[in-house]
Amino acid sequence: MASVYRKEDLSFTVDRDRLIRELGAILPGEGLLVDDEAMRPFECDGLAAYRQLPLVVALPETLEQVQDILRTCHDLSVPVVARGAGTSLSAGALPHPQGILLSLAKFNRILDVDNARRIARVQPGVRNLAISEAAAPYGLYYAPDPSSQITCTIGGNVAENAGGVHCLKYGLTIHNVLAATMVTMEGEVVHLGSEAPDAPGYDLMAAITGSEGMLGVLVEITVKLLPQPPARDVLLASFPEVEAAGRAVAGIIAAGIIPGGLEMMDNAAIRAAEDFVHAGYPTEAAAILICELDGNDDELADQVGRVRELFREYGADEILVARDADEKARFWAGRKAAFPAVGRISPDYYCIDGTIPRNRLAEVLARMAELSETYQQRVVNVFHAGDGNLHPLVLYDGNNPGEFERTEELGGKILELCVEVGGTVTGEHGVGMEKINQMCVQFEQGALDQFRALKAAFDPAGLLNPGKAIPTLNRCAEFGAMHVHKGQLPHPDIPRF
Repeated sequence: MASVYRKEDLSFTVDRDRLIRELGAILPGEGLLVDDEAMRPFECDGLAAYRQLPLVVALPETLEQVQDILRTCHDLSVPVVARGAGTSLSAGALPHPQGILLSLAKFNRILDVDNARRIARVQPGVRNLAISEAAAPYGLYYAPDPSSQITCTIGGNVAENAGGVHCLKYGLTIHNVLAATMVTMEGEVVHLGSEAPDAPGYDLMAAITGSEGMLGVLVEITVKLLPQPPARDVLLASFPEVEAAGRAVAGIIAAGIIPGGLEMMDNAAIRAAEDFVHAGYPTEAAAILICELDGNDDELADQVGRVRELFREYGADEILVARDADEKARFWAGRKAAFPAVGRISPDYYCIDGTIPRNRLAEVLARMAELSETYQQRVVNVFHAGDGNLHPLVLYDGNNPGEFERTEELGGKILELCVEVGGTVTGEHGVGMEKINQMCVQFEQGALDQFRALKAAFDPAGLLNPGKAIPTLNRCAEFGAMHVHKGQLPHPDIPRF
C-alpha cells in the first residue's frame, strides 16, 4: 500500500550508510538490523493494515546505548519511533520510512518489587502480566489489564495510557504509574514523578503518560501495586435487546455501585467467543453484561443482590452468578479472547476505540447500527461498558479493492459520533496514525497549537515519532473538520488522554 505518511512528514534527508556506520559502533552483533527481511517483523503494530519498513531497527540493551542512539539520531536529524511489543492498535508504533525503529524489547527486567511500599520498578519491555505474576507472592497485583496483557509491555501501556477490563474501578495506566526515567531526544536522562504521594512542580508524569512516544523514550517505570481483594463475584446477565444492556450499565453506575469490571458484548461477539473458548455464554442473547464485584464478604453479598435487582429492572432475561473460581475464569476468558475470536470469523477486522458518556450508550449503539447498515459492513461490539469505552470491530476483507478504505471511513464516522455526544476519539488505544483526522474534529486550532507547543518543549527538532497524534493545520484544513466550537471539552465522565 502507499505510504500513510504525508509529504510534510517526509522532509528528512538521511545518509543511511553513515547512520548504519555510527549506530553499528554503538550496537554490537545483532543489535542493529538493516536487511528488509530482518526488519519485516517491525513494519507494523497491531493495526496491520498500515505497514512501513524503517531505515534500520535498533535493539539496545543498556541505558547508555539508548542515550548514544538518540544523540546520534539528533545530530544527524534522523526520526526515531520507539516500540514495545507492537500490540498497539492505532499505528502509533508504525516506523518512519526515513528513520529508525527503536525497540525496547531487551529492556525486560523487573528491577524490584517492594512489598512494604507496594510498588514495583520495571524496565519498559516487561510484559504487563509479568508484573502481577511477580507481585502475586505478596498478595499484590498491577491493576490495569489490557486484553493483550499476556504480551503487551508496560512501556507501551504508558505510551498509550492503556486500560483494561478493571480500569472502571482501579483506573487507567495514568492512575497506576508513579514515576519514570526517560531519555530525551538529545540523550539527556530525566526523572519524572515520584514514589511519594506527590512530586513538586508540574505533573510531567501525567504529560508523558499517553504521549505516544512523542516526548521521550522511557527506560524505567515505577508502578503502584494493589492488594488482592478479599473476595470476588462475577455475574453474567443476558438481555433480549442491546439497548437494554446499555441502559443497565448506566443504571448500575447511577445507583452508586462501582464494579471492578463491567463489560458488554453483543450477539456476534458472544457467538464468536463461545465458539472459540466455550465460556458458557448464552448464544441467543442480543447482549450480555459481565459484572465483577469485589470487597469483603458482607459488602460483596449486598452488592451482588443489588446488581441482580438492577439487571432484572432493566430487562435481563437470565442472570448467572459464577459458582466457583473456574467459572469466573471462563466468564472472563470469553471477553479477554473476544478479539482473536472475531478474527476467526472474518478475513480482517478493524478495531475502533472511542469513549462516550455512559448515559448515551443506548443511543450510540442504535446509531452505530444505522451506520453499519448504511456502509453495508458488519460491526461486532465489545465494550468496556462501565466507563463508556467502545471497541466496535468492523469486519472486512482486505483482499477486496476499496474495502479497507470504506472500513476506515465507517470507523471515522463512529469516532465522530463519539465526539458529537460529548465523548472523545480514544479511551486507551491512542491516536497514532489511525485517528489523526478525527483529532481535527474534536479539538479547535488553539488546543492543537498547545499540543504542538508541549511537543516542541520536549522535542524541538520534531524527531520523536513524527506525523503521529497531533494533526497539522494543513491536514485539518484538507479534512474540513475545524469546526469544534471554542471551549468545547469532553464530558467530565470521560477519561482525558
